[in-house]
Formats: sequence, structure tokens, C-alpha cells
Amino acid sequence: MIWKRPIPLIGDRTSAAERAAEVRGWAFPSTSKDAFYDLVAARRDIRRYRPDPVDSETLNRVLAAAHAAPSVGQSQPWRFIVVSEPEARERAARMADEQRLRQARQLEPDAARRLLDLQLEGIREAPLGVVVACDRRTPSGGVLGRATFPDADLWSCACAIENLWLAARAEGLGVGWVTLFDPQQLEDLVGVPDGVVTLGWLCLGWPDERPPAPGLERAGWSRRQPVSEVVVAERWSETTQAPLSHLRAPPIHAVVQARDDADVLLTPPGSLGLLDRYVDRVAAASGRSPGAPPTGALLLVGGRHRVAAHGVSAFSDSLTDDVLAASAVGESAGSAAATAVGLDFRAVDAGTASGDLVTTDALSVADVRDLIEWGRRIGVATGRKHVLLALGEVGIGNTTVAAALTATLLGLPAAEVVGLGAGADSAMLQRKVEVVEAALARVTAARGPGQLLPQEALAFLGGPEFCVLAGAVLGAASVGAVIVLDGLATSVAALVAVRIEPGAAAYLVAGQRSRERAHASVLVHLGLEPLLDLRLRSGEGVGAALATGMLISGVKLREGIGRTAP
Repeated sequence: MIWKRPIPLIGDRTSAAERAAEVRGWAFPSTSKDAFYDLVAARRDIRRYRPDPVDSETLNRVLAAAHAAPSVGQSQPWRFIVVSEPEARERAARMADEQRLRQARQLEPDAARRLLDLQLEGIREAPLGVVVACDRRTPSGGVLGRATFPDADLWSCACAIENLWLAARAEGLGVGWVTLFDPQQLEDLVGVPDGVVTLGWLCLGWPDERPPAPGLERAGWSRRQPVSEVVVAERWSETTQAPLSHLRAPPIHAVVQARDDADVLLTPPGSLGLLDRYVDRVAAASGRSPGAPPTGALLLVGGRHRVAAHGVSAFSDSLTDDVLAASAVGESAGSAAATAVGLDFRAVDAGTASGDLVTTDALSVADVRDLIEWGRRIGVATGRKHVLLALGEVGIGNTTVAAALTATLLGLPAAEVVGLGAGADSAMLQRKVEVVEAALARVTAARGPGQLLPQEALAFLGGPEFCVLAGAVLGAASVGAVIVLDGLATSVAALVAVRIEPGAAAYLVAGQRSRERAHASVLVHLGLEPLLDLRLRSGEGVGAALATGMLISGVKLREGIGRTAP
């Protein structure tokens, strides 16, 4: 007697006979298969985005697809942290810029230049960031499949990323995967608990580029290897050579195409190199319409420092007053530089520090607050009138102050941040190191170990011009002006401003790299490359003025280049 096969009400209802009769019976229709392979082939790493928001229904579908990924032992270790706040995205962009510059410094020159061509503006532009985190708090032995391969939870999260990427592509969204982060900094940014790690930052939004091929292939960095070169039959011979690295160390990122206003220019995208990227920043920050003449101003801020009494400068305190007086009649180096490149010029006297750093605080908390607010008002007023604000400073002894601030803000020893300043010799250099070490020791004894708040650092170790300059950065940035930095002192002031308000980083341009030892470290932390590297020691904003003139020329050059048909 033949009985009817029991058919389960849930689960697989097919029989072995059915499966044997048609081994291909589980396949999707040809149209669905073709669409899937088209989707896989069309996936791209996107770095350029439109500002339009991603609606919640579309976002939820994409995240649901990511959540449907396979996971070892059905562990589902992924967590998707969706970041929409501009402030958080700006912090992430600055951190990625910093790591890009750090890696470039470790490479040989040609490789470094190619790495620096990789732009990360998608973090700022994409309306959403998705940080995929892996919850590793479950012991590996308690998850089926992880006892033998403990990192299988990370592989599972990578599968979720691929699902997300393909679903986004199907919806017409773009995704860019950025891993140029210090892992701990990224984990702190999104507040993951101990035992949870991140797998980088996914930019998610409507793409403003539709690349026909992977970015690195288009840029000539690498090629897609044939499948035959990556498939091994039976066993990988021990004598097989290691695969050729086409990237020389940097992780794979799409090369960002030129900005919207450069897409139709009769010149290759990015042909002006770093200048092109800073011109892009000017256009993006200011919203300036093509054809409107860019204008700028140089703000010179003077300050006096009681730390000069410790013999840390080769010049008399009176030189600060002389430079400010010469500025008033247009005869200082800063005012002459501003005139030479067509900038408005303003000099302000920020006053005198009340302490010498070694035995007493530089300023009171109230003084810091008032000076920052004064600078903020100057920055707002100047930024509403001009597209560009160049910063300069004058203050005998302020390279020692800048070194002390750098040491405490970046956690560096005095010997790594103290430079010669203007006209110092080796004996004076040693005195400066000792002064900075004594100042740091005093602050640690008074405040205890741990990082200072930026306003605290200015009170303990700063000076009046640093406060005003930091305020000017904050004020100018708040109204969409781009701030062009000069040497170490203005860059440290900008560092303070970014610590106060991370969004200010998007408005900064490094005008030059000075000869001060700590300057390169500060610029790397800000994620900035200098336009000029002329070994200047002039101060007074001369380098910033020259760089601002170059920026204005770059804007005019771009506007003068012929346009092509869309």
C-alpha cells in the first residue's frame, strides 16, 4: 500500500523526488537573475551626494535587507547606528581627514600624493551616516561556529554591509565605505559600549555621480582581476606569490569626482590639485554664485605674554607694540601682504596675559570667555562682508604659548612641540622646552591628569590673541566664511575652536606650513594640507594672505575656464 507523504504545514514542503527531478527548480526566473547580476555589477563606492533627505520608508527597507544577512550561529551581531546630525558627521569627516594625512606621512612621496588625491567629502555631504557595529560581548564559545573561528561575528557584519549596499543600489541610493578612522575615536563618537567594535562609516544618500566603473579603475589605480586569477583549484601551493597590492597601503576608496561647479569645465576634474579642493570648500561653505567676485580680509591680532620674562624670545616685548603701530598706518608686513593681494586689513590689540604660565594661569576664565566672544563678533561681522577671512598674529613669546597649548591639547611632550621661533638659538630652545615642561607640570598638579576642556587650556596656558582668534574662527564659520590659517599660533587657535565646535573644521584652509616644529602635527590633527610650504617665519598673517590670494585666483581661474555641453 502506498501512503500519502506527510507534508509539513511550515518549512520545506518539497519532496526528495521533486528535488531530484528538477535540480534547478529553486532558481529564480531569468528576468530576476539578470536583474540581480546587473545589480551586483552596478554597485559602486560613492563619495559625492545630493543634499536631499532619505525618506524613512526607503531607509527602513535598506536596513531590513542588511538585517536579513547570514550570520554565524544566527548570532546577528550587527548594530546599525544611523547618524544624521551635521555636527557628528563633521566630527567624523575631520577624523577621517586626520587619518588620511597621517597615513600619507608614512608613505614614499608618490604613494603619499596618490593617497592625498582620495577625497572624503562624502562624509559631510551624504545626509546619513551608518556606522555598522559588531557586538562581540557574547563569548565565542557560546555561539555555534565561533569557537573555531572567533572572528566569524565580524564576517557576519561584513555580510550585512554587502546586503545594505546592494539594497541601497537597488533603491537608487549611493553608499561609500570609509575606514580611515582611529577605531577608538569612531567608537567614542557613536558611543558604543565596551566589547562593541565598529567596521567603519557608511555614507548613505542620493548619489551626485553615476560612475560607469569603479572609481579606482577610472583613476588608473587598479584593475578588476579576472576570476581565473583569484580561484584556486583544490589547494593553494605554498610557492604561490602574494597578490600584487595596487594601493600601496591605503584602503580602497572611490576617487571623488570634481564638484558640481567643475563638472562642465574644459579641464580634467581635479586638475588644480589641492587648490581645486580648497576652491570647492570655498564654494560649498559660502554658497557663492559663479561670477560673483570673491573678497577677503586679513585679521591681525596682537597679544602680550608675561612668559617672555623667562627668556623665551630673541626680541623685546616692545616689538609687539611696534608691529601694531605699523599696522595702523599700513606699514607692517601683514598689512603690506594684505594690500598686495587685495584684501581688507584690520589689526586689533587683544591685550596682555595676566600670568606667566610657569607660576600662574595665563588668563582668568572670565577673560577667556569675554575674549572669545569679542573674537566671535569680529568673525561674524567680517564673514558677512567677505567670503574669506585670513588670520594673522603678533605677540612676543607666543610660539612658547602655542607649544604649551599644542602639548596639552594633543597629548604631546614638550620636546616634540617646542620650536625655535624667530631668531632663537639652541640655548633659548632648551629654555623654551623647560618653560613648557614646567607649565604642563603646574597644570597637572592643579588640575590632575586628563584632557583639559578647550576654554580651560586657554585659561591655564593660553594668551589673549589665541582667544580672540579662536572666537573669530567660530564667528566666521557660523556665517559661512572660509578661514585661512597662517602659522602655528593661528592653527592652534583653530584647534581650540574645533574642540569647542567641531563643525568649524569644515570652514578651515591651511594657508601654509610654517617652520615651527608643532605646526605639522596640528595641521594633521585638523585634517588639513597646507597650500604653501615656504618655510616662512614672518608671522603677521603673511602666509595666510598669500594663500588667500592664491585661493581668489583659483576661483577666478575656474570661472574663466570654458564650459562644455552637459
